[in-house]
Amino acid sequence: MEHETEEHAHAPEARPTSIKPDDTIYVGKKDIMSYVLAVVTQFNRGLSAVKVKARGRAIGRAVDVSQIVKNRFIPSLRLTNFDAATEDLQSEDGSMSKVSSLTITMEK
Repeated sequence: MEHETEEHAHAPEARPTSIKPDDTIYVGKKDIMSYVLAVVTQFNRGLSAVKVKARGRAIGRAVDVSQIVKNRFIPSLRLTNFDAATEDLQSEDGSMSKVSSLTITMEK
């Protein structure tokens, strides 16, 4: 008499991930034209509005990105919102620091 055994394959549990919205471009240390291309690509995909976000030293780069997109690639673009704020960030050693942030909203 044969003894049947069932083996069940269990899928690993999915970890929750934070999904970044497609309409937001986060500006960091990359070349400015990388972010310009990302913004133009989002508009070419059919989005009517794109947000460019930056913190700290990258704020100037975010302003440059918005101006390059507007002046060189999409002259009809409108800057509809300019939101400056201060965010509390926790450093690796556990201390809290305040960092400036900027969100620029652009619409076709």
